[in-house]
Amino acid sequence: MKETHYSPENGYLTEKIRLQYINYAVDKNLLPHNAHRMANIISLTAEQDKTKPIQFWQLYSVLGRTRIVSIVSRFYRRVFEDEAWFASVFERVASKERHVKTQSSMWIDVMGGGLQYHGGEFRLNFHHTHNALELMNERGATRWIELMVDTLNDPDVDYTDDERVRPAINTFLDFFVGKYAKDFNFEVKSVFGETNPPLKRRINFMNMTIQQVEALSEQELADELKIRGIDVVQLDGKQALVNKALSL
Repeated sequence: MKETHYSPENGYLTEKIRLQYINYAVDKNLLPHNAHRMANIISLTAEQDKTKPIQFWQLYSVLGRTRIVSIVSRFYRRVFEDEAWFASVFERVASKERHVKTQSSMWIDVMGGGLQYHGGEFRLNFHHTHNALELMNERGATRWIELMVDTLNDPDVDYTDDERVRPAINTFLDFFVGKYAKDFNFEVKSVFGETNPPLKRRINFMNMTIQQVEALSEQELADELKIRGIDVVQLDGKQALVNKALSL
């Protein structure tokens, strides 16, 4: 099947959410410390090399508008058919069609589809603080996750032939649920499925000067030496790691 690629643009939320996620992912050792400067990570276009993960702000470049809207539509069909305690909160805010339009705009905006979600982060925060506050708790979040997982597991969902898409969507959702749990002080087990694997920067000590090796962090040195099969437990402190790297 011939793949179609869509032309991405920054939206109202794209750059800010990208920065928030990169900071989070670096802190969790999911991305290298210099991810902010790595062109393949900050780009809005997904890597052609399918061994490299898709960042969620690159999803529009692969999925386009129609597929994203379809996923959101399938989700809200489940929401509006759900139990009254859950569905009624959405019904009071707007029609199903309005929810689909608004949520799709937010997804497309964050995923690199251009200026779609007018009002940006202020609007997003206002919605959850006022319109959806009744469900911003463990019970509401758990049910939201269950319905979203049911949606994503629907065999009729079109993710294209790129197997990296679903983990990228899971990463997107996991990050946002984590943000809301923190902001609204609730705990929830967020399990959408496989997320993007940690991305480590490979370091070639042979092509580096002594100063460049010394400028690496202790964690970077240890990680790269471990990849090379070296027992770093025996190396005490950063200077020992530097000396070992220079000896290779």
